[in-house]
Amino acid sequence: MDQRPTYWLTRWLILRCLGVVYAVAFLVTIRQVIPLIGADGLLPVDTYLQRISDALGPTTGFIRLPSLFWIGHSDATLLVAAWIGVILSCVVIAGYANAIMLLVLWFLYMSFVNVGQEWYSYGWEIQLLETGFLAAFLCPLVDARPFSRRPPPIQIIVLFRWLIFRIMLGAGLIKLRGDEVWRNSTALYYHFETQPIPGPLSRWFHFLPRWILRSGVWFNWLAELIAPWFAFGPRIARHVAGVIIILLQITLILSGNLSFLNWLTIVPALACFDDGFWSGIMPRALVRRATAAVENAESYRPMEIVAWIITGIIGFLSIQPAVNMLSPQQIMNTSFDPLNLVNTYGAFGSVGKERMNVVFEGTMDSIPDDKANWKAYPYKGLPVALDKPSPQIAPYQLRLDWEMWFAAMSTPDEYPWTLTLVGRLLHNDPGAVGLFADNPFPGRPPRFIRCILYRYKFAPPGNKEHLWWTRERIGDTWLPAMSADDPRLGPARSAMSR
Repeated sequence: MDQRPTYWLTRWLILRCLGVVYAVAFLVTIRQVIPLIGADGLLPVDTYLQRISDALGPTTGFIRLPSLFWIGHSDATLLVAAWIGVILSCVVIAGYANAIMLLVLWFLYMSFVNVGQEWYSYGWEIQLLETGFLAAFLCPLVDARPFSRRPPPIQIIVLFRWLIFRIMLGAGLIKLRGDEVWRNSTALYYHFETQPIPGPLSRWFHFLPRWILRSGVWFNWLAELIAPWFAFGPRIARHVAGVIIILLQITLILSGNLSFLNWLTIVPALACFDDGFWSGIMPRALVRRATAAVENAESYRPMEIVAWIITGIIGFLSIQPAVNMLSPQQIMNTSFDPLNLVNTYGAFGSVGKERMNVVFEGTMDSIPDDKANWKAYPYKGLPVALDKPSPQIAPYQLRLDWEMWFAAMSTPDEYPWTLTLVGRLLHNDPGAVGLFADNPFPGRPPRFIRCILYRYKFAPPGNKEHLWWTRERIGDTWLPAMSADDPRLGPARSAMSR
């Protein structure tokens, strides 16, 4: 290959990996959008947009929260948009992508993020939007062939490095400024047990020797505070930095279920590598195609001009996120512009030392006291049964489970939709029940449902009872027992009567 670094294979890999993340994200939407924000969802999009429109007006509302669904947001519209996203994502995975296709994917997903309310309030949502926007300018406008004659603009490759720099350094600084357990290297004594949704290997990680767990924190500092600086360094330094960053993401993938966050974070990290690196790893046929593309490359002035314009826009919009990163009052996972083009990131600035879980329980008994026969609604990811191992969920995201992880650290008053959920479960609403792994009352709905707060801990490996978890009840009830005619379930009852 040419002595100068080229990025044809890098572009090919970035786009395909991004296509996988997009496909997962849209698949999650297809499976969950209707019970969450559909017409009869827990937080209906119609109510949300009406509230925004009343406060700001429809024009200003659209400018603040750009979304296709200002035009229409029926359940069918939501599903069609999500299916279009899945189909386009699969085309990208197959190796065919152009700027038009990627901008459509970007706007479609932004449309869901901007109306998704708390269900779409996570840092990886805006991270996907920023990554997806940059990826559109790696490609020609129309030519979707994997190895067209238009070379990937080096400016966009550098912007991807700027993105991974901000992602990693922001995550490191928020930890350094946040919880003492990071600074004294004990964070991993707790993280694997208390993270939102543990995975099959989380318990194994949790019980590793303490010196290994402390070493894990030091490796985290290496990957988040030191390696990002070398993303702009000489070739060998960039490659080493990229390997360290990706190794951290793989470790996080193996040790928990953090949605598609870590899979997505690998995408901009790939920009640390050039074709010379990939040519020693990828199949020879693919390398030959990239070599032929380099030899037949034709620079295209309009594409270069657009790349410089995007660089200028991203540079200007980076001022606030950069200032935020340097601020002692650093905030994480925040967008500073309506299009989510340049954002600030971070994760686990604090680590809980105890795992709290809210468990929904139902009974057919006429007296809903502690003596009643209560049956739990099992989550798809969060622990409920003590003998059930944690499943592998990621890169798929269980949005109810994530919100209930946060809710367990708060009160029902801050999560009023939990009352709506209880009301739907009391009517065996298929959408609401489908958010759980199983329905303990398949024949007819329970008479009462309550929510109990438990403290969960990993059971030591090899215990005689073959338990995965132990737990103890905290307090009385997180939500008291309620029946279908309970006046506190007014909104839910009204929805079910339609």
